[in-house]
Amino acid sequence: MRRRQFLAVLWGAAAPWPFVARAQPRDPTHPRIIGLLHSTSLDYFAKFQSSVEQGLSEAGWTEGKNVQIEYRWAEGKPDRLPALAADLVSREVAVIFAVGGSAPAQAAKAATSTIPIVFISAADPIKAGLVASLNRPGGNVTGVSLIGSALEAKRLGLLNQIAPNASPIGVLANPNYPDFDVERRELQNAAGALKRTIVFANASSPQEIDTAFAALARQHAGVLIVAQDILFNSRNEQITALAARYGLPAIYNQREYPAVGGLISYGPHFADGYRQAGVYLGRVLKGEKPGDLPVQQPTRFEMVVNMKAAKALGLTVPATLLATADEVIE
Repeated sequence: MRRRQFLAVLWGAAAPWPFVARAQPRDPTHPRIIGLLHSTSLDYFAKFQSSVEQGLSEAGWTEGKNVQIEYRWAEGKPDRLPALAADLVSREVAVIFAVGGSAPAQAAKAATSTIPIVFISAADPIKAGLVASLNRPGGNVTGVSLIGSALEAKRLGLLNQIAPNASPIGVLANPNYPDFDVERRELQNAAGALKRTIVFANASSPQEIDTAFAALARQHAGVLIVAQDILFNSRNEQITALAARYGLPAIYNQREYPAVGGLISYGPHFADGYRQAGVYLGRVLKGEKPGDLPVQQPTRFEMVVNMKAAKALGLTVPATLLATADEVIE
């Protein structure tokens, strides 16, 4: 808690910071500076901060010793990202760490073609215009792609095991998400294979999330898939509370949802993805070129089931599914 409070105070006191030109070469005894550009807030990033620190440590860097991080939070307002990115560029940070969807990396890339950029995003980084290819990104950008959008059919299959007769299938999606069309097409195909009806409710702001749940209720949705999006992940408590209120068995992409009362999650191990990003930050700080570092993809996936939520919904989770879960919350 002290770290979170300190960082929040640091950001509040430091933004905006004036640019001071550096007339002298960098002093090798001074810590290198990472500029973190995030689309949401400290509260969301704090869940993964230790994983980033672990990755940096594996690459030989320790925050407060030989590396420092300057934080810029868009607080869920994407229109702030270009100015925040420009501010980090003016500070001449050693590398920009773009986190929270594709938008921060896109803003950073638009702001500089010379400062290295390391991103974390669940959307397709090629489609988002971040890299030329996964194996040879080129330019000044590389990072970790969590491929969250490619797992929607798998999530639907798991949800169908828990609530096989519930219909129609409701989907909470953000039409502004870069892979929205991919998500929609994959879910429609998967629902068609199960001969189930599917209905969509869109939300692109916290207020619209409440409206979307009301729309799903009017359409008599029987179960819910929460599609991949940083907005939803940053509002996990709001969403799980709404799912409980409307009695909707729901599946999510991050373990953070069942940790606060959601039913089930399946997706890449996000913490490990942040660790991988920390390693890449360390390698870039040592002089490796981002364009030569392949975009990393998940090697670990996890399923978490919350049995208390299942009981509250009157559901019986199949023993075969519980046997394959990475964690069961009682």
